Amino acid sequence: MKPVTVSLGNSPIVLALPHGGTFVPDDIAQKLNENGLKLADTDWHIDRLYADLLPDVTTVAATFHRYVIDANRDPMGESLYPGRNTTTLVPLTDFDGLSIWDTPPTQAEIDQRRTAYHTLYHSTLAEELARVRDRHGFAILYDCHSIRSEIPFLFNGTLPDFNIGTNLSTTCAIEVEISVLDICTGALDYTSAINARFKGGWTTRHYGQPRSGIHAIQMELSQSTYLSEEAAPWIYDQDKATRLRPHLSFILTTLANLKLSLGDPR
Repeated sequence: MKPVTVSLGNSPIVLALPHGGTFVPDDIAQKLNENGLKLADTDWHIDRLYADLLPDVTTVAATFHRYVIDANRDPMGESLYPGRNTTTLVPLTDFDGLSIWDTPPTQAEIDQRRTAYHTLYHSTLAEELARVRDRHGFAILYDCHSIRSEIPFLFNGTLPDFNIGTNLSTTCAIEVEISVLDICTGALDYTSAINARFKGGWTTRHYGQPRSGIHAIQMELSQSTYLSEEAAPWIYDQDKATRLRPHLSFILTTLANLKLSLGDPR
């Protein structure tokens, strides 16, 4: 299986899906414990949720699971949220703080995975962002995520439905941030937050350089918005998704119609 899949489009939007993959090579799967083999921390069905919402969009998706290596973490292992519970480049625990390995990876194994998976994913993503920027004068990276709405190990209480991250308004032009926030806050029966628990992962922070013509924004959806239950077998709820998808489509269409230029300030 290819570690990264690409669907080429010509719109100014690039969708990144770093956490929807469930592929774990046999030699790595053999080292996971029973808990790790559940692959519970997947962005379940995120590709299905975003499918066909915007014509001619580019999509870059990791097929490998985040337990192999997390494509949305700093490749050098720096924490995104110093002082807070989080998971690492190659996670040692799940989101509940429970061990996932019978045999944890060595540093040599982590280095090998970084080259084989993390570097490949990001070189592919960078190439597509450059292509789109060359075509339009700018590119908007929309980083697609989802997570259980209640995870006490990571955060208190219940997450809002839409969790927008722009690293404190630094990773995109203000028009991008306001456009997404306005749609989310205006969505009836949904809740939203910006730069709260999730401020944007490494992908958003690394690529989001508005003055270089690349704008990045992360959307972390509560899985309660489109799954029947936030537990195995992680069933996609068609009725919930049908209510949610028009809002996501509105976001992507609005972003695709923005008129930004190379070097646009925030």
